[in-house]
Amino acid sequence: MGRTKVWITGAKGKLGSTIAKQIDYLEYVVLTSDQDVDITNQEDVISYVEVSRPDVVINCAGLSDEELCMKNPAEAYKVNALGVRNLAAATRKIGAKLIQISTDDVFSGDITGGLTEFDLTGPITVYGKSKLAGENFVRELNPRHLIVRSSWVYGGSKTDFVEYILGKAAKEKTIYVPNDQISSPTSAKALADFILKILHTKEYGVYHAACEGSCTRYEFARTILEYAGIDSITVEPSFTDKNIIKPKCTLLHNLMMEITGIYKMPYWKDALSEYLKERN
Repeated sequence: MGRTKVWITGAKGKLGSTIAKQIDYLEYVVLTSDQDVDITNQEDVISYVEVSRPDVVINCAGLSDEELCMKNPAEAYKVNALGVRNLAAATRKIGAKLIQISTDDVFSGDITGGLTEFDLTGPITVYGKSKLAGENFVRELNPRHLIVRSSWVYGGSKTDFVEYILGKAAKEKTIYVPNDQISSPTSAKALADFILKILHTKEYGVYHAACEGSCTRYEFARTILEYAGIDSITVEPSFTDKNIIKPKCTLLHNLMMEITGIYKMPYWKDALSEYLKERN
């Protein structure tokens, strides 16, 4: 029996690039693509899948810029829904497993407790709605699927929240960060570790994969600066701009991990500390 062939889409993004770095190339045959394979083009996807014949596809491709999604909803749905539809249909045709990366933004953000895989979704942003549409296509078109939701993912990108705060610290004396947004910061490495853990399993359905614990954006920012050893900047709490549509509380409870015993995500502060040590 040959090695499992894995296709990682969006391989230049923060999660895709992290998975590509961490995956065992002796255990798997790894295919990577980014904009060279347009997932929104059905013919391109079908052609690539039929020629390469992957056993598993990890779809990290997506339009995650919330402001861009709001300004151009057609493009958001084209990438996050239509592109996923194309992958789901193509992988089903060859019997491949599809791992779809999703988000905590599929929830409304108005529930203060932990959200499990069994709670009802209700996105309020274009980004969240387009990602949920992608989830639905996966469910409808490929029974061999895993939908992995995470939250506040950072690492592997120069535009994530951690890099944003560190960049601000290099230029400003005081920054204002919302204290009314609550979730679980999750490093791309921690998320990639989980995905690689379940890659070869027979697990299917929806899994939440956020680091343990929670904080506000304000607390997150202060912890970033503390762990980076930066004390020359003041962080002040603020409120989210009323003109910005944003889910306020999206605490993902990793219930499926808990009841299957398959994995346990690290505590968010530990993952952040590890990331900052490796970053320096």
